[in-house]
Amino acid sequence: MKTSFLLLFILSAAIFATASANTVTISPPKAKTQGKTTEFHGQKLLDPYFWLREKENKDVIRYLNEENRYTEAVMKDTEELQKKLFEEMKSRIRETDLSVPEKLGPYYYYSRTEEGKQYRIHCRKLTEPNALEEVIFDENKYAQNKPYFALGVLKISPDHNILAYSVDYSGAEKFELHFLNLTTAMEFSETVASTSYGLTWAEDNRTVFYTLVDNTGRSDRIMKHRLGSDVASDTLVYQEKDGQFWCSVSKTRDRKFIFISTSSSTSSEVRFIDAKTPDAEFQMFRAREKGIEYGLEHQGSTFYVLTNENAVNFKIMKTADNDFAKEKWQTFIDHRPDVLIDDIDAFAKHIVISERDQGLQKLRFFDIASGEFKPIEFSEAVYSVDIDANPEYETSIIRYRYTSLTTPESVFDYNLETGTAELKKQYEVLGSFKSADYISERIYATAQDGTRVPISLVHRKDQAKGVAPLYMTGYGSYGSSYDPYFSSIRLTLLDRGFTYAIAHIRGGQEMGRPWYDNGKLLKKKNTFTDFIACAEHLIKENYTNSQHLVINGGSAGGLLMGAVVNLRPDLFKVVIADVPFVDVINTMTDPSLPLVREEYEEWGNPGDPEFFRYMLSYSPYDNIKAQDYPIMLVTGGLNDPRVSYWEPAKFVARLRATKTDSNPLLLRTNMDAGHAGASGRYDYIKEIAFEYAFIFKYLNIKF
Repeated sequence: MKTSFLLLFILSAAIFATASANTVTISPPKAKTQGKTTEFHGQKLLDPYFWLREKENKDVIRYLNEENRYTEAVMKDTEELQKKLFEEMKSRIRETDLSVPEKLGPYYYYSRTEEGKQYRIHCRKLTEPNALEEVIFDENKYAQNKPYFALGVLKISPDHNILAYSVDYSGAEKFELHFLNLTTAMEFSETVASTSYGLTWAEDNRTVFYTLVDNTGRSDRIMKHRLGSDVASDTLVYQEKDGQFWCSVSKTRDRKFIFISTSSSTSSEVRFIDAKTPDAEFQMFRAREKGIEYGLEHQGSTFYVLTNENAVNFKIMKTADNDFAKEKWQTFIDHRPDVLIDDIDAFAKHIVISERDQGLQKLRFFDIASGEFKPIEFSEAVYSVDIDANPEYETSIIRYRYTSLTTPESVFDYNLETGTAELKKQYEVLGSFKSADYISERIYATAQDGTRVPISLVHRKDQAKGVAPLYMTGYGSYGSSYDPYFSSIRLTLLDRGFTYAIAHIRGGQEMGRPWYDNGKLLKKKNTFTDFIACAEHLIKENYTNSQHLVINGGSAGGLLMGAVVNLRPDLFKVVIADVPFVDVINTMTDPSLPLVREEYEEWGNPGDPEFFRYMLSYSPYDNIKAQDYPIMLVTGGLNDPRVSYWEPAKFVARLRATKTDSNPLLLRTNMDAGHAGASGRYDYIKEIAFEYAFIFKYLNIKF
């Protein structure tokens, strides 16, 4: 790769420099080919970089380090720019800040940040006047001298005396569970390894139920632990043996029941016990049936059932909690073809329903006393709103979080009795930011099959219409909706003339459950062609052109990046693929790997020839061609339990050996982290600054 800038250093033996009067040519590492041939359904597949899966192989680590050094070399001339970008992004954040306190029993619980510290400090105060702060958990203390730190659970016992917490120091999402006596500040002696995110206290203040993971990272067991006892004697309460199902544990807001929920992508079932009798045997609510999903909420003496049975966009049924045979269920909210019911929250006097209508999130509530439904109104045309945790059951005030592409995250308390909303906090953006300086809109592209695909846009209001840099992102998998949200970091792009776009492509759930169903399994390619249609529409409407179009996606959104650059490499100037799931066939044909069996309902089971051939036809790693590709940055995490580090590594190696252009192609692997990248808040901003510097460098954006 030839560059016009001077690089004044020499890398390892795999990276060499040959100097002339004005230029230095740096060659990227070349991965050796040590392949493996497999045969599926009569078709032989060669994987020339299979050896990169050998994490304990010193040659693998050496190769990843060489790629990192090469990336540092290519980006050497942006080091000062990265620092400036970091400082600019950081300058907009109030580094010492406080969350909105949340009432639970006799305490207000909250967290705060302090300038210069990477992690949050969790605190509480008694609700009485002039109460003193009590620090219950300082993440910075536990993260000290650790290259990575993540908090899993932080759950207080019902009597508020014992804190259960779990920590991860690698990014592999296997947490160590501990218990802390808040009265004495003493740690309990027991430690549980390899737990997942789930934990629930029984009402006896002595018993906890927690989740364990198997060797693929799947939460497959629910264990019961009695505080102060040897963890070796913990009781196995439930084990899920079907590899397509995960299990979790939770407690109802009214603290009456503990649920064990097991679910795949298309089916679920719930077991329950009285939260006051942790040694009771869990009772089945309704056994799983293929294709039927449901979840439970409890209010008074009633179970509310959110289910998709004969209701693609879900409906809500209700039944007595002591007589819940299927024939006793009654309709609470019937199915509506155009409105998706996302969730339901039960309180002492109200039921709150989260819905999606025409791609917008909406809230309404049911007043049990009056029997009336009432909406909660929002004024902006494009926004996101989510119900907060709201741990108190006996309340008529609920908390929700609101944001849009132009409105910073705002916390509201809504009085269900009076219908009034009180703004408790809008997270401050320091500097000269004014929401009125920016404008957001929603436009629509037309997909290959005529489907209208929404695109959410934001740009400066004073930006003249015409070709400009445009940053487009998307996801489009698992029914996960990519809702518009505010980011102060994003202002660094907007204030330099960028338009920011979210493509709400099929495979998500923005437009209802059919939107998801039409972007999975044998319809997965709709996700990719929708994204391409969005890019073409933005170019056609003169928002940008292919020489100014930057695209980004992570994880399954990284699969999107890999697929669209194989299909239409001419359409994009710069591509950033973060922890991309790009080696679809080799991963999905190996059920020993994380997330494979449970992913069959998303991508298909390659044991079926039809699904195998369809996946093979779009798998990014398997469809790399001898053609020109855009400028690309690909990232990975060495300890990633969701998308193994070797997927981006293999993808880059094969691209380098195959593509016909000399455009920059960089691989950056975080050797101390997992799927989410750097864990500290400042380190996270540095990673974004690096990616923005990459964009600025190759779009020739001046800082």
